[in-house]
Amino acid sequence: MDVVAEVVRSGFVESRHRGVAVRVGPDARVLWSLGDPSTVVFPRSANKPIQALAMLRAGLPLDGELLALAAGSHAGESFHLAGVRAILTQAGLDESALRTPAAYPIDPHEHADLLRSGGTRAPILMDCSGKHAAMLLTCAVNGWPLDTYLHVDHPLQVLITETFTEVTGSSPAVVGTDGCGAPLLGCSLASLASAVGGMRRGEAGAEGDRLLEAWLSHPEYVSGTRRPERALMGAVPGLVAKWGAESVYVVGLPDGTAITLKIEDGAERPVYAVMNRIIELAGVQADFLAERPVVLGGGQPIGEIRTAF
Repeated sequence: MDVVAEVVRSGFVESRHRGVAVRVGPDARVLWSLGDPSTVVFPRSANKPIQALAMLRAGLPLDGELLALAAGSHAGESFHLAGVRAILTQAGLDESALRTPAAYPIDPHEHADLLRSGGTRAPILMDCSGKHAAMLLTCAVNGWPLDTYLHVDHPLQVLITETFTEVTGSSPAVVGTDGCGAPLLGCSLASLASAVGGMRRGEAGAEGDRLLEAWLSHPEYVSGTRRPERALMGAVPGLVAKWGAESVYVVGLPDGTAITLKIEDGAERPVYAVMNRIIELAGVQADFLAERPVVLGGGQPIGEIRTAF
């Protein structure tokens, strides 16, 4: 993989991050790449919109902010937790039905507030609990088993795999288990970009249109009020973005093209600067994109994380 970002401290390049990125056009043709577009990755949470699309096709009765939450990685803010409980209530369930591992909120402010209040880890606080609540609701409306909804051979997961294969254009290159316990389907970066681009262009049918509307209208439910994807979607109207663990990032641009990025070492610190630079190279104009993370020394800026392309 190529060097995509450098950490500069006091004028000295202290560290480097390698990665792969690809931008595909409306016809799924690779328009630009850094590294090999066929590199296979686990999309991690960047796969959630595809999972949500499959659930909609199975009759998931959600729209608007709750659908955005089903396709998102929430920050653990109060309105996120209320939304998860609302989805579970529709299924006639409570938090005990969630199979997400107990976790703290991923937003550091919410994490600190929880600790100050004497709170502790809980399954609903994990960033994937919105998706899991939607999985349970999908199972409830179809009469599918609830206790085994994460098993790879469960009807829900079989449908998700079929949908994933359809929108990416190929069967999963590798199958694993995500951090939340759900089956994890691997694909190439080019295929992932093609899938997101098709959803952004409205090529996923009526269910895809519902999902796109929720994604565009409620980005705070897809991520959180303080998270970088929310800021990017607010800065570039019509853009959709989704982050995944181990520094996978997908973006669908208003022109119908799409971008995927993977940082090799999984570090989060360079991912937003790198993606912002790629979006700039795609011809998008926004002041937000020029921002780069600073490196501190003694509490003062003395360097930056800069892109290397």
